[in-house]
Amino acid sequence: MKRLSLLACLLLATLCASAQSWSFRFVPVKRAAQAGQILVQPTDRYTGTTDYGFDFIASPERLDRQTPFYFSVRVPDGNYRITVWLGSKKRAAVTTVRAESRRLFVENLATRKGEIRAESFIVHKHSPQIDDQRSMRLKPRELTKLNFDDRLTIEINGDAPACEAITIERDDRVPTVFLCGNSTVVDQDSEPWASWGQMITRWFGPKVAIANFAESGETASTFIAANRLAKALSMMKTGDYLIAEFGHNDQKQRGPGMGAYYNFATALKTFIDETRARGATPIFVTPTQRRSFKDGRIQETHADYPEAMEWVAARENVPLIDLHSMTRTFYEAMGEDESIHAFVHYPAGSYPGQKTDFKDNTHFNPYGAYELAKCVIEGMRQLNLPLLQALRPEYLQLYPASAPFNPAKPDAFKDFHWNDAPFFEAEKPDGN
Repeated sequence: MKRLSLLACLLLATLCASAQSWSFRFVPVKRAAQAGQILVQPTDRYTGTTDYGFDFIASPERLDRQTPFYFSVRVPDGNYRITVWLGSKKRAAVTTVRAESRRLFVENLATRKGEIRAESFIVHKHSPQIDDQRSMRLKPRELTKLNFDDRLTIEINGDAPACEAITIERDDRVPTVFLCGNSTVVDQDSEPWASWGQMITRWFGPKVAIANFAESGETASTFIAANRLAKALSMMKTGDYLIAEFGHNDQKQRGPGMGAYYNFATALKTFIDETRARGATPIFVTPTQRRSFKDGRIQETHADYPEAMEWVAARENVPLIDLHSMTRTFYEAMGEDESIHAFVHYPAGSYPGQKTDFKDNTHFNPYGAYELAKCVIEGMRQLNLPLLQALRPEYLQLYPASAPFNPAKPDAFKDFHWNDAPFFEAEKPDGN
């Protein structure tokens, strides 16, 4: 990646500024700030009457110290090109950047003393409102989610975080990938829960936006009924993508007209038709396996729902990623005992306020979600999707076409490094 000086990058950002762009500096410099650049003070806090500021946790007393922070800016719905200048003139640093509900964008970036690295990515921001008459029906637990509030939030974290500046610029030209699904896809706000939808952002650069509309406990039909699909469609344009992973909760629906080849298949057809009507491409993802072992093998727990999704995809010529098979391979490769490291299995007291053991064989921790995101990307590569042109070069360096990520040989759990967010949730996500 070509490295520019911080001042050169800021000058470029300023020249490109518009009515929907912001430029913030967190560390003072001797020379005057560039025109339009805002020097942020520790006393600047985001409130109902301010448009930007530190948020959620205490402001750093001094911004040149190794202190994680959240920074929020009030913006309307849309896609935003974020550039963060990471590093410090005074010390070495290791910085991780996430946005909104823990979407990972920059991972453990090490910089030497005096080195500043500019990293860019696209963050999709959305609210529940569709138009003057309609809005998404949020669940009570979603009312405080960062994905649905009135601002775009950036989290600076890491072993020794350092961020000198951030620019935010509206960019609706890039294609958007709309994620639809349940708790295995949703952006989870709190530790130790995670999903592949908030990890896949790590591997896509500033040529594409990932918009996650998934929510815990949803089925294909309830997703439609709650106006979640309608919200995604209201923002969709020609050249976009819709990725849908369902079947996990759908199998538990009972009553007249329910079933894999009835209600479920009909709902999937709705996703296809509505997406194509807007010039976008639908993609199906079969449901992740549950961690259900017998004699060292994963047992099938999804009835005929994965097969029904494959049937609809074949009939309607929809690209399909077989995550159902890949997760079986992944869990079996780890083995019954070691595979708990991919799920929310933690003894009581592992997190502040955790009074009971966590033994969840459905929902992933950050490591498990991180590995599944790579499975989904490899599914995209098998389909040779144009979307792959937006992959970051470092992913292609790690996993060239000649040696792709293989779920039968997952990354070692002990080598995965994750800096916890300051939020913890004892209640498990909806669905099982």
